[in-house]
Amino acid sequence: MEGTSQVGNGETALRRRWCMCSKEDFLPGPSFSSWGSYMKAMGETGMRLKDRITTRSREDAELNEVRGRSQHEMKRDLSWWDLIWFGVGAVVGAGIFVLTGLEAREVAGPAVVLSYLISGISAMLSVFCYTEFAVEIPVAGGSFAYLRVELGDFVAFIAAGNILLEYVIGNAAVARAWTSYFATLLNHRPDDFRIIVSNGLLAQDYNHLDPLASAVSMIICVGVVFSTKGSSRFNYIASILHIIVILLVIIAGLTQANSANYSNFAPFGVRGIFKASAVLFFAYISFDAVSTMAEETKNPAKDIPIGLVGAMSIVTTVYCLLAITLCLMQPYYAVDTDAPFSVAFEVLGMSWAKYFVAFGALKGMTTVLLAGAVGQARYLTHIARTHMVPPCLAHVHGRTQTPINATVVMMVATAIIAFFTSLDILSNLLSISTLFIFMLVAIALLVRRHYVSGVTTETNRNRMIVSIVLILGSSIGTAADWSMSNGWVVYAVTIPIWIAATLGMKVMVPQARKPKMWGVPLVPWLPSLSIAMNIFLLGSIDKDSFIRFAVWTAVLLVYYLFMGLHASYDTAKESERGEQGKMEDGRKGIETGSGMDGNLEERS
Repeated sequence: MEGTSQVGNGETALRRRWCMCSKEDFLPGPSFSSWGSYMKAMGETGMRLKDRITTRSREDAELNEVRGRSQHEMKRDLSWWDLIWFGVGAVVGAGIFVLTGLEAREVAGPAVVLSYLISGISAMLSVFCYTEFAVEIPVAGGSFAYLRVELGDFVAFIAAGNILLEYVIGNAAVARAWTSYFATLLNHRPDDFRIIVSNGLLAQDYNHLDPLASAVSMIICVGVVFSTKGSSRFNYIASILHIIVILLVIIAGLTQANSANYSNFAPFGVRGIFKASAVLFFAYISFDAVSTMAEETKNPAKDIPIGLVGAMSIVTTVYCLLAITLCLMQPYYAVDTDAPFSVAFEVLGMSWAKYFVAFGALKGMTTVLLAGAVGQARYLTHIARTHMVPPCLAHVHGRTQTPINATVVMMVATAIIAFFTSLDILSNLLSISTLFIFMLVAIALLVRRHYVSGVTTETNRNRMIVSIVLILGSSIGTAADWSMSNGWVVYAVTIPIWIAATLGMKVMVPQARKPKMWGVPLVPWLPSLSIAMNIFLLGSIDKDSFIRFAVWTAVLLVYYLFMGLHASYDTAKESERGEQGKMEDGRKGIETGSGMDGNLEERS
């Protein structure tokens, strides 16, 4: 019998090794055990939705139980040095070589450097909010885990679903741009490396097939799957080379500087500076990928603050220096909007420098793809741990200690979209989701500091809610007035309301929780300002982005109500039963121990 059992276990192991696809891998829990069970679960949708909206996850559950569902631990071998360069690699891509010229010429003029500075300050505020969470909840889920703990499952899922789409679309856009810059480096046109289908089978914006973009995406996938530390080494070497190339571009450009080009510093006024900052903010948006690597850092309390703040400081400095250089090389009205640095060097008789620009952009896009692949896979891994998506995507491989399934699924999606879809279509789909999530994380930080169940009184909880609602309402009013250009009258109302609401939270709602290891300074002012700035930048987003956000969010809601809600509800209730069982066992143990002590006393 023992031998038979071993053979059976061996066959099971082989079957699991070669075929990871069982029903439990995709539809776990009693709600999906039969059609009858599923229909019963659907009948309880309202009750279950209310439960998931109002119930928050526990920190210790995220750190232990939820993380344990991946079967294996991710390897903790990243330091603050790795995180800094992952941050630089994730953020500094090709956009700096394109967006700067467009915004300088048409929106801000030489004052585009102030636009980059304003965007950098806004991004840094969000970095601080992320840092406190990442230090105290160092798991792969990033903002998804933080929102689950403070705002509940439902809000976390909607936020995470949007940021996953953002990652896929963003990486696909970068992969398409990679082909363009690679062609430039070889003195070719981008279409020389693409397959153009002209027989009418594909629509105009989807008929320039890009096999090179797909191939690059899959090569990055292979590297990320096999080793996070190896990917980190490649990333920081490539990122350092990228920074060196950028510094050479800056030095070469400044040799041709003409201070007369700065004589009309802000030709479009203050409105132009802030309008450009809303667009240029998207040159900073990928830093949250670093927070998803908290689970793999050696010392989160030290490494994460240094890594995130250090990366953002380097990036902001580099962006401002490039903006200054470009506007000193040429008058703002002469800057080319498509290839500003390359054209500027050619005009000044330094055609050789355009190869530095192309090489730098290519390096930057490679590291952006790498950091994006790491970040999106870890988001998906932690979502799968909660069973909101199939739990097979949470699997961490025992040998590589990386989330292979999640990495492959996300990069295949990226490769497919990059293969078919033009860069223009992809760029129109970015980037409202990121600002929305940054705002939610700042709200979550206010909730975390000022509300603890069983500690905060009902009066203080209500004051906190009123303060947050006023902060949101005044910020939305300010952003709406700015976007409609109605003048300064509304600001005279909304800005004092924002100040009063934040001050009211500071004075009237005592902090119920202090940071354990590292905390955001100036709470509630800093997260409140982060909320206001993110909403302000949202007010400058184009209509198409809001339509895409609404459509995708509707798709997420449909999926959640029919699948994710019931799977995560089953998992949560199973976890609660397990906790209750442990408590009962503990009580029994205490009672048994007391009885034994009594017997011992009687014997003595």
